[in-house]
Amino acid sequence: MTAPRVLISDKISQAAIDIFTRRGVAVDYKPGMSKDELIACIGDYAGLAIRSATKVDKDVLAAATQLKVIGRAGIGVDNVDIPAATARGVIVMNTPFGNAITTAEHAIALLFAAARQIGAADASTQAGKWEKNRFNGVELTAKTLGLIGCGNIGSIVADRALGLRMKVVAYDPFLSPDRAVELGVEKVELDELLARADAITLHVPLTDATRNILSRENLMKTRKGLLLVNCARGGLVDEAAVADLLDSGHIGAAAFDVFKEEPAKENVLFGKPNFTATPHLGASTTEAQENVALQVAEQIADYILTGAVTNALNTASITAEEAPRLRPFVALAEKLGAFAGQIADDGLEAVEIEYEGDVAGLNTRPMTATILAGILKPLLADINMVSAPTILKERGTPFSESKRDLSPTFDSLVRIKVQTGGRWRTLAGAVIGGQPRIVEVKGMALEAAFLPTMLFVNNSDKPGFIGALGTMLAEAGINIATFNLGRTGEGEDAVALVGIDQDVPQNLQARLRELPQVRYVKVLRF
Repeated sequence: MTAPRVLISDKISQAAIDIFTRRGVAVDYKPGMSKDELIACIGDYAGLAIRSATKVDKDVLAAATQLKVIGRAGIGVDNVDIPAATARGVIVMNTPFGNAITTAEHAIALLFAAARQIGAADASTQAGKWEKNRFNGVELTAKTLGLIGCGNIGSIVADRALGLRMKVVAYDPFLSPDRAVELGVEKVELDELLARADAITLHVPLTDATRNILSRENLMKTRKGLLLVNCARGGLVDEAAVADLLDSGHIGAAAFDVFKEEPAKENVLFGKPNFTATPHLGASTTEAQENVALQVAEQIADYILTGAVTNALNTASITAEEAPRLRPFVALAEKLGAFAGQIADDGLEAVEIEYEGDVAGLNTRPMTATILAGILKPLLADINMVSAPTILKERGTPFSESKRDLSPTFDSLVRIKVQTGGRWRTLAGAVIGGQPRIVEVKGMALEAAFLPTMLFVNNSDKPGFIGALGTMLAEAGINIATFNLGRTGEGEDAVALVGIDQDVPQNLQARLRELPQVRYVKVLRF
């Protein structure tokens, strides 16, 4: 029997290569290949181990006829087309926890660099200027550090900052009050953080919810002399605004390890007073690089040899024996979780999952993990089915799971409740004819298939609503594929789930919200 083969297309340690060979997996080490070279050889491999240099796009995946798994030594998978990999049945894994300490330490290092202008002072001194009076820094002791994001990396930064005798405030929709107390930080809303912080560091992924979170408008709300550090992702901060505010002195100093466009050969911030830059070094220590390399080698070998799945971004952990029965319910869990996550508009305060009927007797762990990943994904782009429960626990978000042997209407039912902005939002689904279906929203019965784009409307059950909605969509050239309604009673609360073939632009969403019968409008994507 021929041993499975793995290709390593980026630089990785010999110790990681040895893991493959020791476990009987043939490995070829070919870092630095061009895209054409990768396409020419990828069809021979069952596994692909990468860092950030290799781009695994649709063209590469189309040529990967035997590929089963892609392993990223690190967190970010921006260089992998995950939807295309999923469509071809390729598992995509990452190593989300191997470089947290290293990245947190780099944020602290840049915070010191900003406070004491170390980069500029070094360049000046080595140029023979000895400008001792020019570089008058600030102490960090007793200053207030604002964390935007207080998950795995943010909590480590908080611990180090508290050790420096700083006061730490944190903005994180997933951080519970109890977890904040445990960490020794004060949980605040974003506007309060902006108003109070002497220094701000960012520790969130780049998602639709976090993109440009430090906009020009928000940066203007900060205290004069702010120290600003970004070791998370480019695109979180308006770089042009930071440049202007450095010029004006509103921002005292800034230090960035990441940029909107990378590699950053040119940037509006370069050359600005009191600005320090590093070339995305957050995870670049010997220890971190070794940790993630060893982890990804173990994960790929485990999957190829035993089918075990760890830290997968596009599938849950399911054994070969469980797969036939669980697969349709995992598909339902994925859709329901995505639905719940997209309507948790005001942060996530609590989650409850209920299993009723036959499904309660199955292994619900992969379903629960899939649901939690779907709920968290709108705010945490790098979330996966394995890390989602851990992330939820880290943030102290209350979570419960219950099971009932009987379901009043269906053989099996899965219900999700999310608390957001002090309100509970509920939905439920079932597998009907082998396909996932929405069967309940806000306690109202309906039955709807999941389409790639859907319009969700909560409205009062009054004459004229359906006609007005249909007319407005038609005028915008939006075709209705499916239309499903539910209500509590005549003239009372109602919901509409509309499958549509085109997206709904923001201005049309705003007009829909202005209809007198409408209480809530959301475009859902599955």
